[in-house]
Amino acid sequence: MGFFSGFFIRASAGEYGIYTLVAIHATYVELIAMCLVTNLRYMLMSAALSQKLAPATSRLHRLLMACCITDEIFGISINHKGCTPPAYTYSAALISTLFWAGGCATGIVAGGMLPTSIVAALSVALYGMFLAIIVPPARRDRNVLYALIASFLLSGICAVAPLVSQWSSGTRTILLTLLISSVVAWLRPLKNRESNGTE
Repeated sequence: MGFFSGFFIRASAGEYGIYTLVAIHATYVELIAMCLVTNLRYMLMSAALSQKLAPATSRLHRLLMACCITDEIFGISINHKGCTPPAYTYSAALISTLFWAGGCATGIVAGGMLPTSIVAALSVALYGMFLAIIVPPARRDRNVLYALIASFLLSGICAVAPLVSQWSSGTRTILLTLLISSVVAWLRPLKNRESNGTE
């Protein structure tokens, strides 16, 4: 069951939210609303990756590629040199989805066998994965580094600010992403490049 759940949902926050609401017998409307709010960041990722597609990419490929987006797929696709072809996204999504689903199933089995303290310690490994995604581009591009520093600082401030701290973490993340990326795009716009598959 864990394998199929991970295979079709492919979103840790979404999976966690779904099972939490199912456990308290929430309605379908609440489940759908939670998934939409939790996964709104994928809209931002899709918008960013749309700039990496060749103009000749068909609408069907665009829709299918959007369905493949996860945090990890976004991380490697945005760093891909030149335009990102559909085959790149599909193959990456297939491999990552199989490993994600296998990891979910293995984690469920291991979580039932290991002590709670070890399970809690292993959960920190997820942050290591995100660092592996964001550190390389930050080392290559100083503007990305500045945006990361701003995101860390503003996220910490918003987590304790009187009014903003009451918003959900997902809402804060989306608003900060829009704000920071808009400011960086305004201050340090990228020059137009030919969409010929090269930088």
